[in-house]
Amino acid sequence: MLERIHLAIVREVDHLGSLTAAAQSLHVTQSALSHSVRKLEERLGTPIWLREGRALKLTPAGRHLLAVANRVVPQLTRAEERLQQFARGERGTLRIGMECHPCYRWLLQVVSPYLAAWPDVDVDVKQQFQFGGIAALFDHEIDLLVTPDPIRRPGLKYTSVFDYEQVLVVPRGHALADQPCALPAQLAREVLITYPVARDRLDIYTQFLAPAGVTPRRHKTIETTDILLQMVASGRGVTALPRWLVAQYARGLAIVPVRLGADGIFKHTYLGAREDDLGIDYLRAFIATAAQPSPTVAGGAVKPAA
Repeated sequence: MLERIHLAIVREVDHLGSLTAAAQSLHVTQSALSHSVRKLEERLGTPIWLREGRALKLTPAGRHLLAVANRVVPQLTRAEERLQQFARGERGTLRIGMECHPCYRWLLQVVSPYLAAWPDVDVDVKQQFQFGGIAALFDHEIDLLVTPDPIRRPGLKYTSVFDYEQVLVVPRGHALADQPCALPAQLAREVLITYPVARDRLDIYTQFLAPAGVTPRRHKTIETTDILLQMVASGRGVTALPRWLVAQYARGLAIVPVRLGADGIFKHTYLGAREDDLGIDYLRAFIATAAQPSPTVAGGAVKPAA
């Protein structure tokens, strides 16, 4: 019979690369782990792994088992957590994954009133799912996904929670600082600083530079917003961020927002959830709270006049 430990073993070996590391992670001896795998293979009548030197390669049966494990194990873990919370008289924990670096500041303002309204619900923000959270949503590793670029899939529902304008950020005194807008060709001489995200997920490339066939002189990546904008303010490059976020930092830094193109680039931020979970009252309440107008982003998505 297929048991949870078998699924856990396949996941850990795939993640860590060896039986020894998997045994340590699962707090069992390697001999016990190997014995469990052999008994399972005997029962199934097919191997799960083949050895290639020191490496283990999943067989077709093993790959299928891994796919099942990646779906089932997080759901079982989540079910156990919720049952334990019920036993303690708690409602649960709302786990939120982020696919949006600058949205963290907005999220803080949503979480504060939500926690006050739902004292028996905890909130956990998982930023390791930045720019790849849809798999975590499907695998039940998170309950909500904050994303500006929703990927539509059956079983998921997205709710638009706020609009914003993406702008170019330049240091005060820059040649573009007094211009009504920036054109793609003007960035060919610039050092562009962005978050460490694939170019096909960056609006400055997909909606501005790439359609014009323009590439910046150099592209650098920085993880944190504070350091990124310090670099811009010191004249080390330019970047693209939501206008509302720039307005917050502009009070203490010598930076200026400039519209990207004559028409600007306007975006929505969404909360994605599994449709099956929309009956959970505290999850619906979080989405409703997030969709309320926020002073953080007020005035951040004013479209140019026709």
